[in-house]
Amino acid sequence: MIWNELGVSGGTALIVLCALYFVIKWAVRNGIREAHQRMNGEKGWLQGACERVLSEEPGTAKE
Repeated sequence: MIWNELGVSGGTALIVLCALYFVIKWAVRNGIREAHQRMNGEKGWLQGACERVLSEEPGTAKE
């Protein structure tokens, strides 16, 4: 098989595929949540954070 040519065992391939599944699942779920918030007129966490950073005046760092 192609896995043997790449030097990857079956167990390693299974772990990589499972990790890839959960990463894609997480990304799709967050994308759906963000789209739902935008359709309802709410700001997502990323958009809100960007606006807070951009609205700060230069030279006023919070400590």
